[in-house]
Amino acid sequence: MHNLNNLNDIIAIVPAAGVGCRMNSQIPKQYLKVGSKTILEHTLNKLLTHPQITQVIVVISSEDNIFNTLSIAQHDKIKVALGGKTRADSVLAGLKLLNDEQWALVHDAARPCVNHCDITRLIETVINKKQGGILATRVSDTIKRACQNNDTIIDYSEDRTYLWGAATPQLFNAGELKSCLQQALNDHVAITDEASAIEYCGGHPLLIECRGDNIKITHPEDLALATFYLTKQIPNR
Repeated sequence: MHNLNNLNDIIAIVPAAGVGCRMNSQIPKQYLKVGSKTILEHTLNKLLTHPQITQVIVVISSEDNIFNTLSIAQHDKIKVALGGKTRADSVLAGLKLLNDEQWALVHDAARPCVNHCDITRLIETVINKKQGGILATRVSDTIKRACQNNDTIIDYSEDRTYLWGAATPQLFNAGELKSCLQQALNDHVAITDEASAIEYCGGHPLLIECRGDNIKITHPEDLALATFYLTKQIPNR
């Protein structure tokens, strides 16, 4: 029987083995700097200072020669695992360091602006409802569906009433997430986030609305926006 009520047995997993090719950078995007710290350091600081997260597992590439040069790599709450070719492979590598009773809180390395209030709301909602869930934002833009034979021409507009943009962290029982990720990989199913693995196995994760400043740094222009948000945030909030 899973321990579904333990608010203090939550382990964060940060997949940081990607190269971030859309940033047009010579180094992986998580090592670009926002102010005096790398994106990854800002992200890890948010997780390390949250009172309900007891450990942070950083999953890096076997070719990574930067992470261990950061002072944060020596933090006593950080463990390192070596990732694989895909996000699912990397998250699985982190999950191997957890037992099946623990909670796995997976967070993007490139989301340094997440705040403690949203993380707390995610944890408390998941624990209270005994069901895994994710942070997400309601879609506010008008969404256009492109034609199948030409993706630069509009076919029709989507009804956005029930559409959400998935964010992270995403929080699931470690054993369940491990099983679902492995099943999806075995079946060669494309997994874009942890919730999609749970969905593939028939689960229905919770949607917990988060602030709009929990952005993912993907393109070069996102760096300026992240810098602005980080300078405006109250420390540890």
